[in-house]
Amino acid sequence: MLRTALTIGVAASAFLVCLLILLGILDERLTTQTLITSALMAIIPLLVIVPTFLWLDRYEAEPARYIVFAFLWGALVAVVGAFFLNTFGLKLLVEARWTDPLETGAVYLAPITEETLKGLGILLIYLLRRREFDGIIDGIVYGGLIGAGFAFSENILYLGQAYNEYGGEGLTSTFLVRGLMGPFGHPLFTALTGIGIGVAVTARRPAVRVVAILTGWFCAMLLHGLWNLTALAGMDGFFAAYVTYQVPLFLAFVGFLFWLRRREGRLMGRYLSPYADAGWLTHAEVTMLSNLQLRRAARAWARQNGGRPAKQSMDAFQDSASDLALLRSRLVRGTAEEGASEREMVLLEAITAHRRDFVGSPVT
Repeated sequence: MLRTALTIGVAASAFLVCLLILLGILDERLTTQTLITSALMAIIPLLVIVPTFLWLDRYEAEPARYIVFAFLWGALVAVVGAFFLNTFGLKLLVEARWTDPLETGAVYLAPITEETLKGLGILLIYLLRRREFDGIIDGIVYGGLIGAGFAFSENILYLGQAYNEYGGEGLTSTFLVRGLMGPFGHPLFTALTGIGIGVAVTARRPAVRVVAILTGWFCAMLLHGLWNLTALAGMDGFFAAYVTYQVPLFLAFVGFLFWLRRREGRLMGRYLSPYADAGWLTHAEVTMLSNLQLRRAARAWARQNGGRPAKQSMDAFQDSASDLALLRSRLVRGTAEEGASEREMVLLEAITAHRRDFVGSPVT
């Protein structure tokens, strides 16, 4: 309890400090009206981005406090850190009389600093909740939300600066490119780091873990650099790259998300079936727990027959079963944490208790 309170206090303090710094940066560059307008416009892409990553995580939803932490890390800590590192790096390039320092900073420097800072957020979340960080999906969800937070704050600055320099036309064109055509840029980059960390979590050999993290991080930086390079190629070059590179990449990413979600449903069935064979669950329950539509139907049935308390018990039943399946997967792979067997029994007893609450009797 004390550790949790201390962690929350440190995180809240860090976020508050970064918020004040960010507001100071924006205040130097934007009027209050421009800041408000830019912030409202920057929210619009989030209405698609955030639900997309939460949709992916339906079988075993991440705790709300970590969802908020991920977004704020991207929107505050990573943005503020990247601002100062990029500014310092650009200054060094100028002093060294580097050819095209702005282009070099955008294509090489920014991807390194920004993807490193965003990736550190995923690593920190893993360290805070190591027992429940289960793999690729968790890495993508946290990486995507960190990227969404980063893009939100960055969009406020870019939209405001576009308005200052070019008026309403500049604001509209910048929103079109950043908010509508490329809203998944930063989330996609950081999700690659998340995939690397997710693979590392499921790997048994330390060497594989290191290689997985470094590979995901490198791919994030590479994709980020290529993305920025297309933005420097002029409008014709940008649109050509958008059609031939960015759109296919985005569609492939969406297809990968659909595949991951279907795969997680199959894994639920695979790892829960032994508990049905042992009598802890019924095979009908395993079928229900492996299908999101059947899960929704079960929650509706519980609410209809037992009211809100029964529905809450069904929610808890499904959540505990998801945790059990993921714990079982770690036990099978040999990557389970210390005390996993004891936690397995705790979850089985919780499942029995929750079932009793919405059914009235244990499974027979």
